[in-house]
Amino acid sequence: MKNRFIFSLAFVMLSFIYGCKKEIYPGNYPGAVNSPYISIFDIRDLYQGTDVTLSPENMSGAKNITGVVISDHSGGNVPAGLLIMQDKRRLSQLRGIAIPLGSDAATYLPGDSLTIDVTGAVLKNVDGILQLTGISNSKVTKISSGNAIEIPIVKSNSVLAAPDAFESTLISITRVGFDATYPTGSTYAGDRIINDGFGNMLLHTEAGATFANNPIPFLANFTGIVFHGGQTPQLWPRTIADITVLSATAPKIAPIVITGYLVDPTGTDADYEYVQLLATKDINFATTNFSLVTTNNAGANTPTGFPVNGWATGGQRTYKINMTTGTVQKGQYFYVGGNKRIWGAGSTDISSSIWFSKLYASAAGDGFGSATTNLLANSGNAAGIAVFDLTNVTTDTIPVDVIFFGGAGNVYTPGPPARGYRITNTDYYDITNPSTLELQPFFNQGSNTGKLGFPAATNFSRLGGTYNITTGRWTTARTLTGIPLTTTSTVAAIEGATTLEQ
Repeated sequence: MKNRFIFSLAFVMLSFIYGCKKEIYPGNYPGAVNSPYISIFDIRDLYQGTDVTLSPENMSGAKNITGVVISDHSGGNVPAGLLIMQDKRRLSQLRGIAIPLGSDAATYLPGDSLTIDVTGAVLKNVDGILQLTGISNSKVTKISSGNAIEIPIVKSNSVLAAPDAFESTLISITRVGFDATYPTGSTYAGDRIINDGFGNMLLHTEAGATFANNPIPFLANFTGIVFHGGQTPQLWPRTIADITVLSATAPKIAPIVITGYLVDPTGTDADYEYVQLLATKDINFATTNFSLVTTNNAGANTPTGFPVNGWATGGQRTYKINMTTGTVQKGQYFYVGGNKRIWGAGSTDISSSIWFSKLYASAAGDGFGSATTNLLANSGNAAGIAVFDLTNVTTDTIPVDVIFFGGAGNVYTPGPPARGYRITNTDYYDITNPSTLELQPFFNQGSNTGKLGFPAATNFSRLGGTYNITTGRWTTARTLTGIPLTTTSTVAAIEGATTLEQ
């Protein structure tokens, strides 16, 4: 009797659980109603290299897709007859799809929200573009107009790594330059190699595009639709409005770039810290003077507060070392700092390299800066290094190269008047904000927040990248690699990471 009671109770509980599951997961049980919509993400996932005819069976009962139009045929630079739309219905992943509608494609405008019956459509690759073919205009329903379009800012290496994920979506790539081999006066027409410092892509412009014969700028932001275009993804700007020119002509070429620094030598820091530089051209310092300024913004360093005189603040905040004698050749590394040792007292003598040496622990800087035991900070607030092509550095002087590393601190105030450390256009900083086009001449202003980290103890901070000496752009941005040093390390361990190209 007792066993029958337990069995009956268990049966009732199982029935209750089954009933609950039916309500929680209605899609798995008879009577459930599937969504009539399928995401573009899932549509694209159905294609595995061969044509696919869409049906409720392979679309989990769905029959429609919905999304926002991104194609704009008014500029003549969208593949003829293609309607391009995108959505984020699945996992918040933006995906797009191309739909050949013939002349009807141009009647739909960016921001139009559409629902399309795709039952019976054939998913196939046409000329390198995944398309939903066999759809007539009668299967397209416009829901609304003027909807916002999501346009993510993307680095080219992300597109290169996963082109299928970006195909037929609208993206922006910022701070883009063109291949340096293109002669002055080259136009947009055709395929142009572009680089944003993270990789090479192709910018495609049809011969009949309204902007095809416009001259290419030195630096610009590009919005466009991504298509495969063979082995290299292509970005197709739809109209001239998709192009924001940041600089029409090439900027000043940096004669010297910063390629490394030592902030924590063994033993005392006094007179053993240094900065590594690389010449991008032959320089006679006696006829063309340069200077290097470091800034250490430790909270107790005076004058405290924001640096009202920027790099020329002096005191314990900034320290200048002039370079006014000797020569260096293009592609040659050289050093600015204290004693000519690779890693502090008792370590390898590297005085055979070119040096501009100053015993900063006991001597004041050249023009400004108090004697200091820490030329370069190894913890705490933001620290920086700047190179100038003159020795008379003032509040308004713009460096030829600059980097910052470390934390935050009082390094910029919007004022008025705005005060801080001036930057120049580098791999990390922009005098004009690439997104808003507002002027931002100081570090920590606008988008100029990029900085490197403090290295681990015992490490030399080696900065590796590729600098184009024709365009003045970093085609590969500098990255920091910590190089562990010992007292017997040689200079070969810290040189060679930066490449010059032309």
